[in-house]
Amino acid sequence: MADITHLEEQIAHLIRSVEELSDIVARQETELEQAKRRLAMLMEREATRELDAGGTVPLADERPPHW
Repeated sequence: MADITHLEEQIAHLIRSVEELSDIVARQETELEQAKRRLAMLMEREATRELDAGGTVPLADERPPHW
């Protein structure tokens, strides 16, 4: 009987750990999506700023001049 109680305690602990990790992953997914939106917005803003300054349309895969 003690073995079953020990296993039940371990299962309860593992269930709690999985639930906590699930919450963390869900929060990180939200934060990542927000960061992606902000990055896209900043890239668009910078491209517009460069275009307004008389530059050419920047290419995302273009290497900087110092490479």
